[in-house]
Amino acid sequence: MARRSPAFTAVLTLIAAFLLYLAVPNIGTAVRAARADGAPGVFIARELTCVLHPGHESCVWVGEFRSDDGSIGRSGVEMYGSDRQSYRAGERTRAVDIGLAGRVYGPGGSNEWVLTALILASGLGILLWQYGGALRRTTGRRELIPRS
Repeated sequence: MARRSPAFTAVLTLIAAFLLYLAVPNIGTAVRAARADGAPGVFIARELTCVLHPGHESCVWVGEFRSDDGSIGRSGVEMYGSDRQSYRAGERTRAVDIGLAGRVYGPGGSNEWVLTALILASGLGILLWQYGGALRRTTGRRELIPRS
């Protein structure tokens, strides 16, 4: 098997480290968002905010969140997954605050965990591809054939 260039190995290792740097701190948030694990309450839509991109428009409703027990009250939060047709100004809907400063989620959670999982798997996959063979060679079983 041909040896890889040390520069190539270094670049791939840096890419893998960067991917892990992006994914690992977000694992807890992604799991909480997927499970809608947080303080339940009500989101009140106040304003539709849209950004025009070449070829399409991206919109999200911004408003207030009030937890059911009254312990959390925040304004200026986005409702994840909302778009132009989701609400009307003043409309109330169930939501969950998972602890992110500027966003709340619907009671069904989100699929944001998929991106985090893909980034994590990519980083780990690169490292395994780069160093897995060497790791297997160093930790592999030694032959138990007696020498004569």
